[in-house]
Amino acid sequence: MTNKVAVVQKPPVMLDRAATLELVNSEIAEAAANGAALVVFPETYVPGYPAWVWRIQPGRDMGLAGKLHGTLRENAINLATGDLDPVCQAAWRHKVTVVLGIHEVDAEFSGTTLFNTVVVIGPDGAILNRHRKLMPTNPERMVWGFGDARGLKVVDTPVGRLGVLICWENYMPLSRYALYAQNMDVLVSPTWDCGDEWIATMKHIAKEGGCWVIGTGTAIQGRDLPENFPERLKIVDDEDWLCDGDAVIVRPFGKIEAGPLRREKGVLYGEIDREAAARSRRTLDVTGHYSRPDIFQLHVTRAAMPPVQFRDE
Repeated sequence: MTNKVAVVQKPPVMLDRAATLELVNSEIAEAAANGAALVVFPETYVPGYPAWVWRIQPGRDMGLAGKLHGTLRENAINLATGDLDPVCQAAWRHKVTVVLGIHEVDAEFSGTTLFNTVVVIGPDGAILNRHRKLMPTNPERMVWGFGDARGLKVVDTPVGRLGVLICWENYMPLSRYALYAQNMDVLVSPTWDCGDEWIATMKHIAKEGGCWVIGTGTAIQGRDLPENFPERLKIVDDEDWLCDGDAVIVRPFGKIEAGPLRREKGVLYGEIDREAAARSRRTLDVTGHYSRPDIFQLHVTRAAMPPVQFRDE
């Protein structure tokens, strides 16, 4: 049985949570009307990837960095207060599975730290998984805290057993292996990366893991940043491509099914067949007959790692 997938790479409304959530819901409705059962959005889509961290000098631009981070935090998602309820309702209303990248604020302890998070929402509107990026890359560490492994899991969806790795987590062999070992049919890889090297990675994972791989970044230019973006012209020019997008769907064992959609602010559609994943692992099953557990073993700690534990007598 095949299912239609919609991979969104249109620009969000940068640093505007409410407007971006409206855009997300509009894209879900359109994708569902086109027959999609799974709708995928890029890394930190709500309220947009902080591309400025790669372009400003923190030592010299501390004022600008602080202002941008403050606005980002004000527009981040607090799952505890229901900020994502409109998207959950849209998933339920249109009976689709949604994979969405967000900036998540730590509401449980600090109330301040941000996480690079991806949520998987089922067609009943329930949040099936919340995965926080384990290791932000280079200047990203000035934006996000380190996630734990509670979300390093594969969940059942109508399109297959689905796991998520964010951007360069896909270069972490043990993270990949932890998901392969959970009978994964589909890996979704929301990212800010793009280009031929990234596409090669998506193809490699599809062959290594015997799974479908769906990658998507945000296709966005400088002109897509709002006019009121702080010191906008200091960071970008209108024609500058901040990310090419490169939405792609790769079949198990590495052949491209659809895409890549490069420098096009649109939606990539494709068909996936969950049974193709299991069939592809007949000759190479890296956590099955190819695993050699007598030599190699992986131990994963998925317990919560809170910074404080309270005990009230």
